[in-house]
Amino acid sequence: MTQKPKRLPLPVRRQMNLMDAACKRLRALNDTYHLGNNYCLVVLLEKLDDLVSKDKLDAAYREFIDEYGAPSAKMP
Repeated sequence: MTQKPKRLPLPVRRQMNLMDAACKRLRALNDTYHLGNNYCLVVLLEKLDDLVSKDKLDAAYREFIDEYGAPSAKMP
């Protein structure tokens, strides 16, 4: 007997702005796995430590901040 997959509710909906390159990557993931953008982001963020080394992630954030700066106030 096959087990029915669990349904993952996504209770919080937020509008999100993405740069063109990030949006294209997200659409490509959606096209590959047919999960929808929200679920693709959930997988990436929840599995981030398994997917990327801490050093590489830190370097990516520092590179982004060097190029675009960081917000002056903390987000809520």
